[in-house]
Amino acid sequence: MSPASLKLALVGVLALVLVTAGGVWKVQDWRYGKQLAEQAGLHQADLTAISNAAAAQVRADQDKRLSTSDQTHHEVLTNAQKDQARLRDRLATADLRLSVLLDASSASGCAVPATSGTGGMVHEGTRARLDPAHAQRIIGITDAGDQGLIALAACQAYVRELQK
Repeated sequence: MSPASLKLALVGVLALVLVTAGGVWKVQDWRYGKQLAEQAGLHQADLTAISNAAAAQVRADQDKRLSTSDQTHHEVLTNAQKDQARLRDRLATADLRLSVLLDASSASGCAVPATSGTGGMVHEGTRARLDPAHAQRIIGITDAGDQGLIALAACQAYVRELQK
């Protein structure tokens, strides 16, 4: 073989090696690109699962706080209703009498005694006892007002819990 043909064969073999290396490089690039895409998809699925679990935990914690708040509201409302019922019963049995403090200027024409009965002492001034029926109506009005205030407090607590 002549040196020129040897050089030509060597250049041909070198070109073949370079083309083969480039082809192998390209095939490996495709394979690794596919693997990286699969790993990215798996990573995204893991992140989604973690986010969903965290959101579920937050919802569970919020539901727990709201449930506790709801139980507290129910307890406060029940206690207020029991207190109102007890007060109504005491008024109905004449165990308790409601009275009002009279203004000194408006009581001047009234024949209301300024002294208290044998059971107590009045230090504020002249008082007049209310009729039991009127006292029952007043207690009914205050009962509705108390329930409204309790419901308002429960709504405010609910909003505060949602904002946490």
